[in-house]
Amino acid sequence: MTPRARRALFSIVLFFAVCAVVGSLLQRNVGAQSSENESQLRDSLKDFANVYSIVEQNYAEPLTGDKADDAIYDGAIPGMLRTLDPHSSFYDPKAYAAMRENQSGHYYGVGMVIQQQGDKVYVIMPYEGTPSYRAGIHPGDVIADVDGKSTEGWSSDQVAKALKGPKGTHVQVTMMRVGSPKPLVFDLTRDEIPHPSIDLAYEIRPGVGYIHITDFQDEDTGQEFAAALKSFGNMKGLVIDLRNNPGGLLSQAVEVCDQLLAKGQVIVSQRGRAYPDQVYTATHGNGGRDFPIVVLVNRNTASAAEIVSGALQDHDRALIVGQTTFGKGLVQTVYNLSQDTGLALTTYHYYTPSGRLIQRNYEGVSLYDYYYDHAGALPSNSSNREVKFTDSGRTVYGGGGITPDEKLPVMETDKFQDELLYKDVFFHFAPLYVSKHPADPNFQVDDAVMKDFEQFLTSQGVDWTQADISKSADWIRPRIKQEIVTIWYGENDGLRTVTQSDPAIAKAIGYLPQAQALEDTAHKIMEEKAEARNQASQGVPVQP
Repeated sequence: MTPRARRALFSIVLFFAVCAVVGSLLQRNVGAQSSENESQLRDSLKDFANVYSIVEQNYAEPLTGDKADDAIYDGAIPGMLRTLDPHSSFYDPKAYAAMRENQSGHYYGVGMVIQQQGDKVYVIMPYEGTPSYRAGIHPGDVIADVDGKSTEGWSSDQVAKALKGPKGTHVQVTMMRVGSPKPLVFDLTRDEIPHPSIDLAYEIRPGVGYIHITDFQDEDTGQEFAAALKSFGNMKGLVIDLRNNPGGLLSQAVEVCDQLLAKGQVIVSQRGRAYPDQVYTATHGNGGRDFPIVVLVNRNTASAAEIVSGALQDHDRALIVGQTTFGKGLVQTVYNLSQDTGLALTTYHYYTPSGRLIQRNYEGVSLYDYYYDHAGALPSNSSNREVKFTDSGRTVYGGGGITPDEKLPVMETDKFQDELLYKDVFFHFAPLYVSKHPADPNFQVDDAVMKDFEQFLTSQGVDWTQADISKSADWIRPRIKQEIVTIWYGENDGLRTVTQSDPAIAKAIGYLPQAQALEDTAHKIMEEKAEARNQASQGVPVQP
């Protein structure tokens, strides 16, 4: 058996050992049943070792190199975990390191997002304020060499690894740029690269703040949110955009809610079998600073993002607008195993303040349907779902994500639009346009720009008709503008162009008066309840 195979086998043996410990905790009060379960576990572990030994000795091809690791990391462990639930998972060394890096929100490198397309690795976007941005690297640049070594045949992972390194060290990168007669050489000094969870926070209308939270993976999300709120001054309203937010750290969801709810209000509870239940409350509170809030969600809003949505909805603190969220309410505890690997094992369920279970059904549902057709796993009507009530007595439903107060239709793309996205035409058109036009602070996608875009589509072999263009014009224009503005002025300005033309955001702003009325009603009802409790404590008869 190769050393790597031994390490892989040791990892899964240790994995089973962790499961045995968890199993013992789960059955600590069951006596003879616990002993029987442990005996069955030992037998199962022995069976696995025998199977692996037979495969290792007799398989048609030698289990050498990556194949031995893959048999464990990509086969045995994930296969077993899939029988438990969709979210328990195993991190091999590469994935575990990436997870820790994402949670810290920092790494050392040059600060750009790259992507392999065909046989080339493109710069998708340099983060503002990073070495690559300051040096003048653009979206659409092709990375040709790193420190004199050609990247031909390299994957994006290989290029990323070459670009990362200790702070203060240098890396020379050669770029091919549309419109440039010769390669561009950049000498970059590596630095600490922040990767914030909030990529856009600004006053989208006079007195109305807009905050887009991409995820809750960053351990500084709560601090970023506090800084964003402080930057707005006195607000008349706030839109929090949690669409496509996959969640992340519970602690950061709690920190965000703590800044919006009153001190002492419940944010979320965790209930499991192996450990005591936990209830998280607002320990600092918003200090009485109230303003109407609208939270935008969609079917890809999950986990920690659903905790925020559910807490604000249950306390009538925000109006939830969009589509029913994903319904991921299983809590994973990450156990560090050997060889820098990790096990994310489901240990709790999330419940909103009203007692709603966030998790939707996954029994008898394929992984594909669970992730991509999750509406099919939801009860067909609200009468089959658990009924709970907000602070003011509004009805809300559990057992299937967070149902919005105001529903918005899903914006579906047609066949023509899908082709434009699949071929990345906006990303590739922008560098060509920028190479022929100077930066324009008043840039708009007018008829001349659209004509250039149509010619580009033809050059790329995209079939189109004038009817296709006319039908999709309102969808095409902001995407062209975003890519071009991003090259000229940076990511932040590019993102702003999208929010200004997003119909869902416009509707969210329009719902702010309704959010204010919701909060006013909730305050009135809570004051009446508090007065009734006060009178009851003093022995004053209360009118039924």
